[in-house]
Amino acid sequence: MIRITSKDNTLIKHIAKLNKSARYRRECFEFTAEGLRLCLDALNSDADIESLIVSEKSYGKHTDDINKIAEVCEKSYIVPDSLFSRISQTKTPQGILCVIKTLDKPTLFDKMLIGGKYVALENIQDPSNLGTVLRTAEAVGVDGVILSDDCCDIYSPKVIRGSMGAVFRLPILTSESIESFISEHKELSFYASVVDKGAEKITDVEFEEPCAVIIGNEGNGIKQSTISVCDKKITIPMNGRAESLNASAAAAIIIWELIK
Repeated sequence: MIRITSKDNTLIKHIAKLNKSARYRRECFEFTAEGLRLCLDALNSDADIESLIVSEKSYGKHTDDINKIAEVCEKSYIVPDSLFSRISQTKTPQGILCVIKTLDKPTLFDKMLIGGKYVALENIQDPSNLGTVLRTAEAVGVDGVILSDDCCDIYSPKVIRGSMGAVFRLPILTSESIESFISEHKELSFYASVVDKGAEKITDVEFEEPCAVIIGNEGNGIKQSTISVCDKKITIPMNGRAESLNASAAAAIIIWELIK
């Protein structure tokens, strides 16, 4: 392993910038994954791992797993624990981080599975919410996720951590907008999840395959123009006094009802 000791090292600066800037990640076609489990998920998902960076303490603790990852990397580095903390995005770093090439996610829907049940996300802005939704979708067995172009970056460190590796395994497509995606894919039935007492209760819905359920922005929900081109409006019945649910909580309920 190559030893790095300076905070002014080019790679250390590069990683710090990848962690902070979505634009920089897009320009470099790279992102970071931090933590032993996520790095092993990247390895087991055949992600293209560019570099491996580990702390001295981590290498002594996780030698075998780190060596497995190092075998597929172009370059591997070891740094003092204090230096690793400069590139870590967690309060208690595990001391292992990978720089990974942007995943080969499809741009055309016909590259996904034919038929099936999908989740479409419109303008989700909170990386933690997006990561949690992706984790739930992959765990429950959704066939794929469609994101509008104005959703937050799936390669944000918070999304990667929140997804618990789902971003490596789940078919994900980005569309210019969910409204345009609906217009281009009449073969699917589209269900708009809304807060509307006049909408059909999700517990009463029989989802017809192929189909997609749309979940909207945390504060504003689904755009009215998108709702207008959907086949049906559905809602989560709520008997309490809360007017709405957190986006990731609502998504978990919706995804469960979609797949069950």
